[in-house]
Amino acid sequence: MHVTAVLNQAEEGGYIAYNPETGSTTQGDTIDEALTNLREAVELYLEEFPMKFGAAPLVTTVDVAVHA
Repeated sequence: MHVTAVLNQAEEGGYIAYNPETGSTTQGDTIDEALTNLREAVELYLEEFPMKFGAAPLVTTVDVAVHA
């Protein structure tokens, strides 16, 4: 099963990983560690709260204006 993983660099170093389908959020010192931790968190969530998934989501970015 494919789920979405969104990664951002953490201010204190490392990475924050987020799965929007379940709301699971984890962190890790490296991208691989953050993804491993997210995989575990999502699997634990789905054991407790089973969900059905459809097609893989389309994930993209958009540019927005930033006002100081």
